[in-house]
Order: sequence, then structure tokens, then C-alpha cells
Amino acid sequence: MEQSYGYSKRFKDFFTENSEAFEQTLLSEAVNVKDKIDEIMRVGNIDLVNNAHTLVMYIINEEDGALKKFAEQEGIAWAAHSIDLSFKLEWVHSIRRTLWLFIEKYYNGKANHQMEDFFQLETEINNRVDDFLNTFFIRYSTYKDALIKTQQQLVENLSVPIIPINDSIFVLPLIGTMDTNRVEIVKDKVLTKVSELSIATLILDLSGVAIMDRESIIELKKSIDAINMMGCKTVITGLRKEIVREVMNTGLTFNYQTETLATLQQALSKYFLP
Repeated sequence: MEQSYGYSKRFKDFFTENSEAFEQTLLSEAVNVKDKIDEIMRVGNIDLVNNAHTLVMYIINEEDGALKKFAEQEGIAWAAHSIDLSFKLEWVHSIRRTLWLFIEKYYNGKANHQMEDFFQLETEINNRVDDFLNTFFIRYSTYKDALIKTQQQLVENLSVPIIPINDSIFVLPLIGTMDTNRVEIVKDKVLTKVSELSIATLILDLSGVAIMDRESIIELKKSIDAINMMGCKTVITGLRKEIVREVMNTGLTFNYQTETLATLQQALSKYFLP
């Protein structure tokens, strides 16, 4: 049974029907972010407007588990591409204000509601927005720290740190130039980690790799085949056009167990979100 001032089905329909007006109001609220939308999309393949709709629907549908995972995915994406956090903070607060404007517009002129119902609704909305922000910043911080550690260890001893997303999904972000020696190091250490941690899905993010020669690509394919033989699915993200061209020149193709996606965020959306 619906609460007297809760998220009624009619309000959900009202929000869906007025999605365009919601976008326009949101953009007028987010004065510093609206001019950065295209840049953020270009840098991190992050669609701020579409993600705003997703966030609001998770809130009004009371999907707390999905909301938390969405926040974690967003935190990883923003950390991976080093996007200014001030834009995220302003954007989410603008979403909060815009949502309240639409709630006010919907309920204006309707039957009176008890004050305690109003305060309950306020608490639910604000708590969910705050939970999203808290989860986002925690995941952003932990992933960013892991990336910094990755870079430090890479400089020091070419180690191959693997970042956990959950118990079965891990990310291996590779940075810099890949030669055959480094690919061999990656293969040995990754195979060990796959075995030790029972990794089911390994996301190999190559967005930070600028150069790979023919021999390195051949060795990397052998490494991926070995990972797949251990029952671990490999997802490759962030391949640059220069590397793709070199792969085509070698005539190699990845086996059917290996998937390629444009960005790390796409991989997280597919394998991490429900």
C-alpha cells in the first residue's frame, strides 16, 4: 500500500512524461556544469544528463542496491579519468534541487498531506542522494588511491597490481609503453592472481597505453588466451586507434571469450551494475 505522501505511481508517470522539462530545469540549476557536459562526455564517455535520469529513477523507485552500485560505477569512472570533483558535487546537488521542484509542482493543489508524511518524504529523498554521494566519493577515493599506487609501483618495479571491484570482478589498468618484457611480467603475475583470487572477470584497461609493437601484441594475445583457459573472462577496454591498427596489421583476432569495449565505464555498466 502506498504511503500518503510517498512516491506514487502517478508521480513516477509524471516525472517520465516531463523528462524534457526536467533536463531543462536541471541545466538551468547547474550553471557551472552545463558548459562542461560535452567535455566530460568526450574525456570519460560519461553522459551526465542520461545519468541524472538514472539516478532519479533509482531514488523514486527506492532501488537502494542499484543506487549504491551506480554510485560506485560513477566513482570509478570519474577517478579513472581524473575529472574535477567539484562538477560532480554541483551536478548532484542540482539534481536534488530539480527533483524537489518537480515534487512541489506535482503535489501543488492536491489534497492536503500530513506534515509527518512530508518530512518522511524529505528524509527518504535526501538520505538517498546523500548515500549516493557518500558511496561515490568513497569509491572515487579508493580507486584513485589504487591508481596512484599502481603508477608508483610501475615506476619502481614494473609490478602488476590488480584492483578489485567486487569478489569476482577485477580491473588491471596498464599505463605507458608495453614491450614484450613487460607483457611477460603482466602474464606471469596476472595468471598467479587469477588463480589465487578466483577471478571470474578481468577488465584489462588499455586506455593508458599509447604504444604497442607487433611482438608485444602477439604476446598479449597469448596472455589473454592463457587467462581464458583458467576460466577467467577477459574484457579489453580503451584500445587506441594506433594499437587497433597494429592489431589489424598482425592479422590476429581475439578468441570468442574475449570481449572488447570502448571504455572502462561501459565494462562496469555491463558487468558490475545489475
